[in-house]
Amino acid sequence: MRLGVLTVSDACSAGEREDLSGALLEGWAAEQGHAVTRRAVVPDDRLTITRTLLDWSDADEVDAILTTGGTGFGPRDVTPEATRPLLDRDAPGLADRVRREGEEATFFASLSRGLAGARGRVFIANLPGSPGGVRDALAVLGRMLPHVVDLLAGGGPDHTPPGPEASS
Repeated sequence: MRLGVLTVSDACSAGEREDLSGALLEGWAAEQGHAVTRRAVVPDDRLTITRTLLDWSDADEVDAILTTGGTGFGPRDVTPEATRPLLDRDAPGLADRVRREGEEATFFASLSRGLAGARGRVFIANLPGSPGGVRDALAVLGRMLPHVVDLLAGGGPDHTPPGPEASS
């Protein structure tokens, strides 16, 4: 699977903070045997986020894009607003499941406003900006992502649930 990893953070893009969440996503991708074909760190700027997602999803170089950061209630948290107009189909149940998974670790997980859905044949999901939030999201997405990407590529619907080993 070809992945894009987009970190949305003013502090990380300015070099003021290390991008731990993006690095976590890259490490997870390598462990799963996925190729990170696109990687960037951008500020919390709606137009920059939208342009990056458009470029990546329309270039036929990724099967899925995982963003991290910008999903909260801060005044500069605009990742969902930058993502929403690009989605042809949304997957609110999947985004809700990611939030529910996070609630086991932190009371504030339900404040995440991340979206999940598809633009053409590319799956896009907004993950929280914290490493813990990314881990919680991967506990759900790690199991679902191969199936979703296969469906978007025109694969047949296999409704056999993945085993727990896919979530690591």
